[in-house]
Amino acid sequence: MSSKILIIGACGQIGSELTSKLREIYGTDNVIASDINTRKLELVNSGPFTILDAKNFNAIKDCCKNNNVKTVYLMAALLSATGEKYPMEAWDLNMNSLFHVLNLAKEKVIDHVFWPSSIAVFGPTTPKENTPQYTIMEPTTVYGITKQVGERWCEYYHNKYGVDVRSIRYPGIISWKTLPGGGTTDYAVEIYHKALKEKKYECFLSENTALPMLFMDDAIKATVDIMTANPEAIAIRSSYNLSGISFTPKEIAASIQKHIPDFKITYKPDFRQQIADSWPKSINDSEACEHWNWKHSFDLDAITKEMLTQLKEKNQ
Repeated sequence: MSSKILIIGACGQIGSELTSKLREIYGTDNVIASDINTRKLELVNSGPFTILDAKNFNAIKDCCKNNNVKTVYLMAALLSATGEKYPMEAWDLNMNSLFHVLNLAKEKVIDHVFWPSSIAVFGPTTPKENTPQYTIMEPTTVYGITKQVGERWCEYYHNKYGVDVRSIRYPGIISWKTLPGGGTTDYAVEIYHKALKEKKYECFLSENTALPMLFMDDAIKATVDIMTANPEAIAIRSSYNLSGISFTPKEIAASIQKHIPDFKITYKPDFRQQIADSWPKSINDSEACEHWNWKHSFDLDAITKEMLTQLKEKNQ
């Protein structure tokens, strides 16, 4: 029986596209998708799928043992904006699910773990421009706190028990295939949908709020690249900085107006503005570039062109 890959939280924004890519690489039958419900029917019907609660250690362990799972991608999490509304639920899900998977690796039930961190680990005291890999981390959101603590546990389990855990700090992710799931960077996906449907968008961030962003294709490539790199190349076992591009709502609107000249944007900052203000404006990811040859492909205009083209086709 060949070893399998398990994706926990496969119905989420990144999880669903990661599942497709891994099935493309390793074969559909070798990649088991799982989530707490069946909300994404195309994913459920496109290959092996199981209902799995990321907080249930025994259920995860049984799934791994029964299916000879040796690699787990733990993508389940409550994101930044949702986490602020439900802080204890965010702590419970984000932390306990990580412990479960790290402990399975410690017990040698599984061999490899991918766990995503985020730019949310940074805070208002972090240098905003070209934020380095090693810097002040004083997150002010529940999501950021869980990710910072998670990074420390990943490094601890690697150093103490030899667990092969790998992680990257995702910036905001832009995708045309999946809707955003309650993050502060969601505007950069919503804006394209609104531009095509209504030719106007009311942004919940102010016009000059710069945030690091990454097109989904680049995010998936980075995830695959770090997991296929030689273990010796992965010198950082907390989490790697990852950068694509940085832009503001004003800049993304201007990029859209090249294709839809009468598109209009207005601004009505809400509670997410405070979260965005605590995050970096741009990221230095030189360690990822140096250690495992990371390089992004999409700039803002390339993202805009792809988003508008694909969404137009999808909605026809």
